[in-house]
Amino acid sequence: MKHPRRRFLHLMVAAAASASSSRFAKAQAYPVRQVRLIVAFAPGGGSDIAARLMGQHLSDRLGQQFIIENRPGAGGNIGTEAAVHAPADGYTLLMILTPNAVNATLFERLNFNFIRDIAPVAGISREPNVVVENPSVPVKTIPEFIAYAKGNPGRITMASGGNGTSPHIAGELFKMMVGVNLVHVPYRGAGLALNDLLGGQVETMFATMSSSIEYIKDGRVRALAVTTAKRSEALPDAPTVGDFVPGYEASTWYGLGAPRNTPTEIIEKLNREVNAVLAEPQMKARLASLGSSPLSLSPAELGKLIAEETEKWGKVVKFSGARP
Repeated sequence: MKHPRRRFLHLMVAAAASASSSRFAKAQAYPVRQVRLIVAFAPGGGSDIAARLMGQHLSDRLGQQFIIENRPGAGGNIGTEAAVHAPADGYTLLMILTPNAVNATLFERLNFNFIRDIAPVAGISREPNVVVENPSVPVKTIPEFIAYAKGNPGRITMASGGNGTSPHIAGELFKMMVGVNLVHVPYRGAGLALNDLLGGQVETMFATMSSSIEYIKDGRVRALAVTTAKRSEALPDAPTVGDFVPGYEASTWYGLGAPRNTPTEIIEKLNREVNAVLAEPQMKARLASLGSSPLSLSPAELGKLIAEETEKWGKVVKFSGARP
């Protein structure tokens, strides 16, 4: 009776080794066709810029096209849901960012649980938001802006790329800490919001650095301050909001996610490739020109960041009473 049992155990071990070897081989060969990278916002915003930049580098390194697919709507939830329900084979990825952490609290009902249903893959970059305004607004500093807003309650418009986006929630944090009433005007993407800011249809925006820096340098919008705790090397003359509102801090981060149950070997390979791209001098220089810095993280570290951001912005959403 011992021999059949011993033979069965040998077969089980061989089968497990074969399956492991097969998964490893697939990960080594991956990708063998084009990869879809979903951006849950319209073209022209910070997430779209970061996705196209990283997508091109990954295409060059891995020999297959990383195609950017913009799926805007519902504060990023439409694109996120599309990624959640995609096959977990590594050929659909999601550009993940601050709104994914915000939406867990902002929306009462979602058809997914972001932390449960999206596997963290790799960080890409982190950047400040910038308080920018149309040059027609008669203020040039944060103290002047606060006084102007308090003198015109409910009359100053604050644009964003959509409910729950980083510009929206950074503005809500400012409103909460300063005690001013700005009228939030959500758009279907940061690019559309900036277009109306340039045209004077809206007055101010807590814009992402990468989407607004060229307009700032051209003088088409006025930068009052950055939202991070320290000044940005890209805009060294701009003070921080925290210089005038102690304790204020906000930033935007970008990363890659995949549907849950995507093979660990594929996630680890993508993580290595993304971090290798972030270490390249050319990539560092390009991110710096956009006011961003590399965010090299392991999948576990990115998961920790998502959990921390979900908790932080959940408190702001609840306190501010923000709703979709």
